[in-house]
Amino acid sequence: MPDYAVLAVFIPTFFFVSITPGMCMTLAMTLGMSVGVRKTLWMMLGELVGVALVAIAAVLGVASIMLNYPQVFDLLKWVGGGYLIYIGINMWRAKGKMAVIDSTQVNTRRASLISQGFITAIANPKGWAFMISLLPPFINVDNPVGPQLGVLLGIIMITESVSMLAYASGGKSLRLFLSRGDNIRWMNRIAGSLMMLVGVWLALD
Repeated sequence: MPDYAVLAVFIPTFFFVSITPGMCMTLAMTLGMSVGVRKTLWMMLGELVGVALVAIAAVLGVASIMLNYPQVFDLLKWVGGGYLIYIGINMWRAKGKMAVIDSTQVNTRRASLISQGFITAIANPKGWAFMISLLPPFINVDNPVGPQLGVLLGIIMITESVSMLAYASGGKSLRLFLSRGDNIRWMNRIAGSLMMLVGVWLALD
């Protein structure tokens, strides 16, 4: 199980990254406004399954490399930390425009909503890059990987669920808030700052 110091860094970092407007959050908000929160839950289910699969694949894939080649671990920490710093800088520089989704093209059948959320999560290259760079360094290869992955995965699922539910139920009020002034830019900067700090922490730890 990850220690409390690791969780103290991981939880706020992933929360701010998750709550920052992206494709999944914008999709949840658009569906919440157009088809209602109850139907949007089916899209959220598909998205959570997709995110879980990406996270598991990232951890197990990289963890297997670390177990067989322990000397690669330090390199992965530096590469992962550098990539997180790079993402953080880009988030600081981002202008923060909301993604546009045509709600008139949404199929409201359950299977369609589930598959839409799943595909959005699986086909997001930034999601893969983030999971591969962030999650493995939080895994201690000297301890069983399963329990550690379970804890981190639980945090990810809860955070993603809360974020998407907030966007879906917030609807018009949240869209108005995000479109006012530099609110999105400041959210990006908070998340970007955390990403850079975690990147430095991972590289130097």
